[in-house]
Amino acid sequence: MTLKISEKDDNSYKKTAEIIKTGGIAIVPTETVYGFAVDAFNMEAQKKIYKIKKRSPKKPLILMATNIDSVKLLVEIPKKALAIAKRFWPGQLTLIFPTTELGKIVSGGRNDIGARIPNSEFMLNLLKEVDRPIFTTSVNVSNRKSAKNINETVEFNGIVDVIVDGGRCKFSLESTVINMVQFPYVIIRKGCLNTDELLKYV
Repeated sequence: MTLKISEKDDNSYKKTAEIIKTGGIAIVPTETVYGFAVDAFNMEAQKKIYKIKKRSPKKPLILMATNIDSVKLLVEIPKKALAIAKRFWPGQLTLIFPTTELGKIVSGGRNDIGARIPNSEFMLNLLKEVDRPIFTTSVNVSNRKSAKNINETVEFNGIVDVIVDGGRCKFSLESTVINMVQFPYVIIRKGCLNTDELLKYV
């Protein structure tokens, strides 16, 4: 049975965090699109996301954390990239970095991971409450459009452990993605963060 709560409910992020910390799968609203969220250190929970989405295991999940120090647990951030992260985080920017040894372990041996600090009050409260990074990916079956409002999450009711109703996402568009594993950096997905602004720093 899926717990359904509003992000405006008292302690909504605490209830969601408890489910994530005990190995559950949450559907959460971010400022970009709705996302599945699991404990980054729970490999079984990660596998469930892939199964639910019918997603290729070759496609990585996205790391979300509450601050840069938490991100650094799992990825190595080059000096120039750090300046960009500090400029645009929290925000609608996903940056791909080389993994640390711990990052390789929790990501199934991947050499790089995309990371983002969201600019969403609910998500930042949730991340602080979980007190560790989470892995996320957009709410959809692979190759379909991402869920941008609560009504587009209904097909996963009864499958995930909790759905948090945040109405319609503020931007309703995926984050911009830059590969920063090596220079020159490459914008690999144009999203809701203006790339003209980004290019001043890349």
